[in-house]
Amino acid sequence: MTPLPAALGGTDLVAWRIDRERYAETWDSGEGAFLYGGRWNNKGVRAVYCAIDPATALLEVAVHVTFPTMDTVPHVLTAVKIIDPAAVHVVQPPDIPDPAWLHPGVETPAQRAYGDDLLAEHGIIVLPSVVSTESWNLIFDPEAASYEKVSQRPLVIDPRLHPTGQP
Repeated sequence: MTPLPAALGGTDLVAWRIDRERYAETWDSGEGAFLYGGRWNNKGVRAVYCAIDPATALLEVAVHVTFPTMDTVPHVLTAVKIIDPAAVHVVQPPDIPDPAWLHPGVETPAQRAYGDDLLAEHGIIVLPSVVSTESWNLIFDPEAASYEKVSQRPLVIDPRLHPTGQP
């Protein structure tokens, strides 16, 4: 279950990540981001992309691999506890140097460099999601952040997201 926010009695900052099952053991390596880059990092920079809630994690993955793939290829859902929430640097939408970076499209070198700098300075950052504009992504450098895996289990999505016989 998603932990309750502090205002409702919760205490932990938990982030969520979805990976193909074959990468379950290396979920926190940042290898994919290192090899290919991401919205907020260049190739050669390790970054682990998560979301603050599991629904946003689902959308963040589905936008890249589609619901049919998520329904037919085994995936895992990992919950990650951030040890020191005070260490997290939150980037509010008005703080983003170029508002276009918060819209779908190809990432720019300046956007990736901005993310690289934030990760190098803070180790853990929270930024607005582009896929779910009222939600947040949490990205961390696995060598600089303090975190622990809380759980990891098979991902099961509602079959209505990929009705049988419809691509």
